[in-house]
Amino acid sequence: MSDSNPAPSLYAAREPIFPRRVSGPFRNLKWYIMAVTLGIYYLTPWIRWDRGPSLPDQAVLLDLANRRFYFFWIEIWPHEFYFVAGLLIMAGLGLFLFTSALGRVWCGYACPQTVWTDLFILVERWIEGDRNARLRLHRQKKLDFRKARLRITKWAAWFLIGLATGGAWVFYFADAPTLAYDLVTLNAHPIAYSTMLVLTATTFLFGGFAREQICIYACPWPRIQAAMMDEDTLTVGYRDWRGEPRGKLKKGQVAEGQGDCIDCMACVNVCPMGIDIRDGQQMECITCALCIDACDDVMAKIGKPRGLIDYMALSDEAQERAGKPPRNIWKHILRPRTLMYTGLWSLVGVGLLFALFIRADIELTVAPERNPTYVTLSDGSIRNTYDVRLRNKHGEERPFQLSIKGDAAMRIALEGTEGVTVMVPADTALLQRVYIVAPKDAAPSSAGSTPVRIWVEDLSSGERAHKDTSFNGKGS
Repeated sequence: MSDSNPAPSLYAAREPIFPRRVSGPFRNLKWYIMAVTLGIYYLTPWIRWDRGPSLPDQAVLLDLANRRFYFFWIEIWPHEFYFVAGLLIMAGLGLFLFTSALGRVWCGYACPQTVWTDLFILVERWIEGDRNARLRLHRQKKLDFRKARLRITKWAAWFLIGLATGGAWVFYFADAPTLAYDLVTLNAHPIAYSTMLVLTATTFLFGGFAREQICIYACPWPRIQAAMMDEDTLTVGYRDWRGEPRGKLKKGQVAEGQGDCIDCMACVNVCPMGIDIRDGQQMECITCALCIDACDDVMAKIGKPRGLIDYMALSDEAQERAGKPPRNIWKHILRPRTLMYTGLWSLVGVGLLFALFIRADIELTVAPERNPTYVTLSDGSIRNTYDVRLRNKHGEERPFQLSIKGDAAMRIALEGTEGVTVMVPADTALLQRVYIVAPKDAAPSSAGSTPVRIWVEDLSSGERAHKDTSFNGKGS
C-alpha cells in the first residue's frame, strides 16, 4: 500500500461522554446509594467507640502498628485472619448472587468507580451546565477566559474530592483526630502523605477523565459476569418487538406499522457508558437503568406505555413475542442458582458468627525449644524449654497462672518470676519462657516422648485454655 493511502488505524481517540441529566426512580435510587456509600466512607473513621483506657477509641480501625483490626465491639488479631478471609468469601458470593439475579447491578449502583464518577459528573454539571453546554465547551477550540475559568474551577473541585478521598482512607489506619492534626501541622508520617497523594491522583484521573474506560478496559468483571448469568437473569434490555420499526411521532399521532420507539436518542444521551441499549446486550452496559428513566419519560410524553426499555430476562422474550405476559419478577430471582448462592453466603456468615461467639478471651500457643531439645541438669533431672505466647484480649491487665497436666513428678517454672503466675498487659500477646523439669528417675526414655498439656488460667475470671505438647529426654 502506498504512503498516499495509509492503512486505517485499529484504534480511535477516546471521545468524552457527557451524559444528559435525567430524573426517575432509578436515578433517585442511585442518588440515595451514592449518598449512603460516600457518607459511610467519609464519616466512619470519625465514629468513636469506648474500649477502655488502654485501647483505641476509634470504632473502625486497622491498626497495622499493633497488628489489630477493630470493628466496633469486635477485635480481630493476626492469627484470626480467617475472619477477614470469610468476609472476602461472603463478598464474592454476594457479588455472584446479585449478578445472577440482576446482572451488573453492583457495577451500576455501588461500585466505587461508578459512585465517584457520578459525583464528578454532578460537580461537572453544576459548573459547566448540562449535556449540550458541556458539549459546546468541549468542542470550542479557542481557550478563552470563560473556558479556562470553568475548567480550573471544575478541576479544583475534583482535586478537593480526591484529596478528601485519600484523606479519609488514611484515617482508617490511625486515630482520625490525631492524624488530622498531624497532617495539618505537617507532622504526619511521610507514608500518610504519599498515600493521600496516590489516592488523590487516582481518584482525580479515574473519576474525572478515565470514567467508562476503567469499566471497559481495566475491570475484569465485564468479562467474568457471563458465567454468573443465564436466560433468567434480569438485566436492562430493549423490547425491539414493540419498538421497531422506529419513526418520529408526536403525542396523539398514530402511525400505521410503526413501533413505539421514536428514535429520540434519549436513552443514548443519558448513558454514562455511551452505548445504545437498542443494539442489544453489550459488555459495556453496567445496568444502571438510567436509560429506563429516560425512555419512560419519553413514553409518557407521547402517550405510550412505559417499559420499552426495562429490566427483563432473556426467557421473557419468547413469551412476550407470543403475546403472553412476562414471568413474575420473583420467579426470576428465586431460582436454583440464586438460592444456592444465598445458601452458601448464609452458611459462611453463620459460620463466622459462630466462630466469633465461641472464641476465647484468653489463648496460648506453645513452641518447644528445638536446639537443644532437652538439657540434663547437674542433679540428673531433665529440663525442656518452651516459648509460650499468652494472649490477653481483655481491656485490662490480667494475672495468668500456668500449670501442666501429665507426669505427676514433673514441675513447671517461669523465667523471670519465682511463681507460676505472670501479669499479662491488656490487649497484648506476652511471650513467656517456660521450663518443665522431670526428676532423674521420672525422665522419659530417649526412644520417645511424654505428652504434656500446658494450661493457663485467668485468675480474674476463671477462664482457662490449654495446648498439648511433648516432653523430650533420656533415661538415667
